[in-house]
Amino acid sequence: MSAKLQELKQRLESRLSGRIQSLTLALGEISLEVAAADYESVMRDLLAAPELDFAQLIDLCGVDYSTYKEDWTGRRFAVVAHLLSLARNWRLRVRTFAENDDFPLLPSVTPLWASANWYEREAFDLFGIVFEGHEDLRRLLTDYGFVGHPLRKDFPLSGHVEMRYDEKEGRVVYQPVTIEPRENTPRVRREPGYGETHG
Repeated sequence: MSAKLQELKQRLESRLSGRIQSLTLALGEISLEVAAADYESVMRDLLAAPELDFAQLIDLCGVDYSTYKEDWTGRRFAVVAHLLSLARNWRLRVRTFAENDDFPLLPSVTPLWASANWYEREAFDLFGIVFEGHEDLRRLLTDYGFVGHPLRKDFPLSGHVEMRYDEKEGRVVYQPVTIEPRENTPRVRREPGYGETHG
């Protein structure tokens, strides 16, 4: 670990004492995991503490861990935020899991970073993660009448609704999906003798 990352790790451990679930180094970046109950206060400290000064939220996204690993026993939905301290040239990844898999709810960080606005709307739209305190939490990428959240692992590939232009009505109409779901397993064709060793 470089001296710079070691210093950041020490400052995080000092400032966030008791609120860190895990602190790991991977790919030259520190990842911090915190509980949902501590998420808002930790994010506030990461921004406001002069010894940390993470003034910029680079990215925030939702993650569905439902098919992550066969032996995965953790929560299903998480939010991952990437922060940057311009003054100190530090980057930090922060992850927190929503407590309720049926209704994932986390506090909004839009009061701290204005850039979180569309990121949180995207996570709400695509994963169904609700951000409490967000002033304009509505769909961003899908239609207002869209049913479900398309990046959830249990969302059907064909969706729930299809749309088409109806010439008789002269408009676009929505209807239930008429495509039969099927499993696409590619066929493997090999030439005779493939893989045999000749010696």
